[in-house]
Amino acid sequence: MTQSLPGQHPTPERVFTGRGRLPVVVVGAGPYGLSVAAHLRAAGVPVLVFGEVMGSWRHAMATGMFLKSTPAATDLSAPEPGARLADFRRRQGEPELTELTPIPCDVFVRYGQWFQKQYVGDVDPARVVSLDRDGTTAGFAVRLSDGRELAAAAVVVATGLNGLAHVPEELRRLAPEGPGPDAPVSHTSHHTDLSCYAGQRVAVIGGGQSALESAALLHEAGAEARVLVRESRVRWGTTPVLTRPWPQRLARPASPLGTGWVLATVCAAPYAVRRLPASARLLLFRRALGPSGGWWLRDRVEGVVPVHTSCRVTRAEVASGGAVRLELAGPGTTAPAQFHTVDHVLAATGYRLDLDALPFLAPTLRQALVCVPGSGAPELSGTFESSVPGLYFTGSLAAPMFGPMMRFVAGTGFAATRIAAHAGHRSRAAR
Repeated sequence: MTQSLPGQHPTPERVFTGRGRLPVVVVGAGPYGLSVAAHLRAAGVPVLVFGEVMGSWRHAMATGMFLKSTPAATDLSAPEPGARLADFRRRQGEPELTELTPIPCDVFVRYGQWFQKQYVGDVDPARVVSLDRDGTTAGFAVRLSDGRELAAAAVVVATGLNGLAHVPEELRRLAPEGPGPDAPVSHTSHHTDLSCYAGQRVAVIGGGQSALESAALLHEAGAEARVLVRESRVRWGTTPVLTRPWPQRLARPASPLGTGWVLATVCAAPYAVRRLPASARLLLFRRALGPSGGWWLRDRVEGVVPVHTSCRVTRAEVASGGAVRLELAGPGTTAPAQFHTVDHVLAATGYRLDLDALPFLAPTLRQALVCVPGSGAPELSGTFESSVPGLYFTGSLAAPMFGPMMRFVAGTGFAATRIAAHAGHRSRAAR
């Protein structure tokens, strides 16, 4: 089993794990971090994982939410059989899920926790607060939130979307001190329970799954919710068809991210996406999957929650009594402005990839990282290694290099096998 660190060390120069070898440190214990750790452990590579197991899924998703992904696209990756979501369900005596069965987030959290116990072993809940190159080794110096320090042969950053929530500037001005229980604006990732807004008027900004599902949950909790969407219409997924005739399968092949040749290609060959010019990769990253709502959510929103399309917030201010007054611009320059007064604004405005938002990266290390042109995400090799040797990035931060599959759990297998093989070699070489 992966070894955990003894408690309260007096800041040693390095910590060794297994026959004097420096470990590989994995920062983050979500689907990508756990999958990488499972592959490293199976290969006999000493690995230390830091973070809360499935932390983002437990604390950045409101109670009652479902995954948009299908069961076939929700498996974590282990180098041996028996680690799929279906295997977990079977071992728990629970029925297998199909494409017609939306996956509750709490089921996915339980699956991740089970996977950790079965394939990873101990995970240290301490946070990594500082990461820099180690001047005495060819690896890295890692400092933890409890004061411990250790040396690592390699580091894998698998922090998911932590710290990357994006709130547009016009809305961010409403809460200059940042999010809080009484702030007039918040991001969807700040909530685990939306019932606190029962009886209040809430404007949800955005047109994707997070916005639409949050609006449904708000309405069902007794809030007066409305959705404000920039696009001219809301897009909904189509109800899956479990058995399709071969002409349909040929015209629109299936993939973990949906049907169609573009999605099927980027899922089948993420390594080929990496070889595209940066401009083409970014275009693919931004447009391959536009905002949409899950097919199973449609009946809970359409005709139930007011949805205003073709509008954007041009001004927001706190009015008397703490209410928020929103000025909305229509699709044309001559369209008259609309005004809405609400008690709270919930920003379902997505995430922005930005290495500067990772506070544990030492300034010298951050400056040495080369970014994808036009993006705050790192340039990565075919093994997910950054421009700093031995430092790897996976999950959403790798999507501008390898395509949109890295934004979803479906990419864990592709990433974990490549990172574990390369980082494991570094660990074996570091003594």
